[in-house]
Amino acid sequence: MRKHITEKERYQLETYLKEGYPVIEISKKMNRCPATIYNEIKRGTITLLNTDLTTRKEYCADTAHENYLKIQKNKGRPLKVGNDLAFIKYVEQKIKEHYSFYAVLHLKSTKNFRTKVCERTLYNYYYNDLYLNLTENDMPYKKSKHKKKQQKRTVALHNTQSRSIEERPKDVLKRKEYGHWEMDTVVGGKKKSKKVLLVLTERMTREEIIIKIANKKAESVVKALNRLERKIGKKRFRKKFKSITMDNGVEFMDWENIEKGNRTITYFCHPFCSGERGSNENQNKFIRRFAPKGCDFKDYTEKEIQHIEDFINNYPRRIFKGLSSREYLSKIQLE
Repeated sequence: MRKHITEKERYQLETYLKEGYPVIEISKKMNRCPATIYNEIKRGTITLLNTDLTTRKEYCADTAHENYLKIQKNKGRPLKVGNDLAFIKYVEQKIKEHYSFYAVLHLKSTKNFRTKVCERTLYNYYYNDLYLNLTENDMPYKKSKHKKKQQKRTVALHNTQSRSIEERPKDVLKRKEYGHWEMDTVVGGKKKSKKVLLVLTERMTREEIIIKIANKKAESVVKALNRLERKIGKKRFRKKFKSITMDNGVEFMDWENIEKGNRTITYFCHPFCSGERGSNENQNKFIRRFAPKGCDFKDYTEKEIQHIEDFINNYPRRIFKGLSSREYLSKIQLE
């Protein structure tokens, strides 16, 4: 069925109007709805100057058709996902589950849909408000617009006996060898329970280990690592944890017991230089998607903590061309 008035019909309409036919009769002659004729007249009416310098309003077929062509040209191409509502709902669901658009496109379950789009397209749809169920709060964290001030590197005066990151082999920076970790704690809100998360991030593969501990004390950190060693075995622990880089928090001051029995080697960052544990800091942002600041880790079960760890380790990463940390680790082990 015809939807748009054609150029020929516009000239017919102009002729009928000049001959004085009413809109109802014109609609019957043109086999069009009266509302369609009224709307067309409204869009194509222009102001003309009479010989006595007065003005009159009149429908002009040329102007109406020219405006129509401009609108059609500016309307752009149809949406690639216009006929795949299931795909749109899937994308919205995954974004609400803390995935980015890049990660969504690299999930295996995405291949079940016929729609194929790029990451840029999904972002354009978001910026043009085409997702009905997504808000800014649903999106992954954004980069801060404020530049951080460069902190002057100093020595932690209460931690002068430990190894500085300056003593760490330079090859660790290249991320070519598995087994070099960064360690930190993620705390809950003030006036909440003392329970915190001990998080370890492997530099090469971004593998994540998350352990809930009783408090932010050195004793709790050592106990957690002791449990981990018993769980995977001494031999495997030494092979897996060649080194651990930490900040100068009080929870890491018992570095001698962290290294107990030469099971690993510890290094400490310069004070106020969190960028020296950049991978660790980025992974902590993943954790905050599930455990926002102000939460109480007492309320998080071991199953929920394991879910966060699995999410991070199974998350498709751009740096690994869509592979997750676990997939990348399996790949380098096979090689």
